[in-house]
Amino acid sequence: MADLQQTLSSPGPSYLREIELRPGDSRLVGMSKPQTVADGWWVTLLWCERDGSLLSFNDLAPDYGTPPGSPLLRLGPGLSGTLSGLVLEEGGRQQLRLRLGQPPLDEEAPWEAPLAVLAGFRFEPARVLSMRESELAGTVLRAFRDALLRLSY
Repeated sequence: MADLQQTLSSPGPSYLREIELRPGDSRLVGMSKPQTVADGWWVTLLWCERDGSLLSFNDLAPDYGTPPGSPLLRLGPGLSGTLSGLVLEEGGRQQLRLRLGQPPLDEEAPWEAPLAVLAGFRFEPARVLSMRESELAGTVLRAFRDALLRLSY
């Protein structure tokens, strides 16, 4: 079967200094400048790249193979767990939304999608008031990195 992976340039430069996926790793995690949109949603594009090109989710899949379903099914819980207490809850649900930055070429192979995620958050107002914008963005960027590392489990 042919490799369907799309190779795309990084959407960078990152709003904050990119961080290494692991210490000494050439894979870097970055984010676009966050924007606050309707109803207080804080929105940003998060990604992982190497040498100026986006990785695919499959590059971070477990050694035993690509899990079933969308990588967002694994990424979302990791991200929401790390940001627990910072993300607003309404009706028992965390106000966090994730969407692939670009769909895969083959809908049956979602892990081949470029590793870029459009993320939206509504934060606990009291917690956000005590943080600078760059501190909040740094917290989200590190949480995304940690969630990416969990993809390989």
